[in-house]
Amino acid sequence: MSGKLQLLSDTLAAARAEGRSALIAYLPAGFPTVDGGIEAIKAVIDGGADVVEVGLPHSDPVLDGPVIQTADDIALRGGVKIADVMRTVREAHAATGKPILVMTYWNPIDRYGVERFTAELAEAGGAGCILPDLPVQESALWREHAEKHDLATVFVVAPSSKDERLAQITAAGSGFVYAASLMGVTGTRASVSSQAQDLVERTRATGTDLPVCVGLGVSNATQAAEVSGFADGVIVGSAFVKAMLDAPDDAAGVEAVRALAGDLAKGVRRQA
Repeated sequence: MSGKLQLLSDTLAAARAEGRSALIAYLPAGFPTVDGGIEAIKAVIDGGADVVEVGLPHSDPVLDGPVIQTADDIALRGGVKIADVMRTVREAHAATGKPILVMTYWNPIDRYGVERFTAELAEAGGAGCILPDLPVQESALWREHAEKHDLATVFVVAPSSKDERLAQITAAGSGFVYAASLMGVTGTRASVSSQAQDLVERTRATGTDLPVCVGLGVSNATQAAEVSGFADGVIVGSAFVKAMLDAPDDAAGVEAVRALAGDLAKGVRRQA
């Protein structure tokens, strides 16, 4: 079975045709439970998210701040496994028809087996992977199997990335480019970094046709509108996780992320 790279590309193109950014939501698998995480993902899509990144919980999430680390810890203590991540992708895609990616560090894939991981992700209806710590120059094995299964390979670029490096990444990647708006870890912030627009422009200047989507720091509709003015996608993670952590129970958490997705969806439709 082929992965859903084309669905991801079509979804991002459809948002662009509407004159807006796509809303990309992040939630970890297994948080607060496997079933609860699946319901939360369905809720953010129901609220207006175009694409969802399913986080593969990791004990050393170097890109993630304290909010996502807390959620990862809850998922890991609950015994979440890669099979649960695949089930989350499968059920979320089957229920919504939306593109579902996995965001993961490289070590779990390496230990699980690249061929096994890509084959199972494609079979589950996944659209691809975001790989924040896989250097592009070490990515040939992953890309070979991802291409075989029609899965996107999304690399992360940062304000510190040199132009030559950006060109290497856009040439090797597929699906979209994840532009980290600042140096540091994930988390909600009072304002979006001024470096974000410059990074998007430098990434596009490589000549790539890939959409450039911005994450790290977006947490409300005003910020989403601001980023929608210059990026192809707005990625929101910590704000969704925080809404669930702050909720009095799991059902309230699901409703909280549904409402937040609705607010953010309005934001990407009213560019600042």
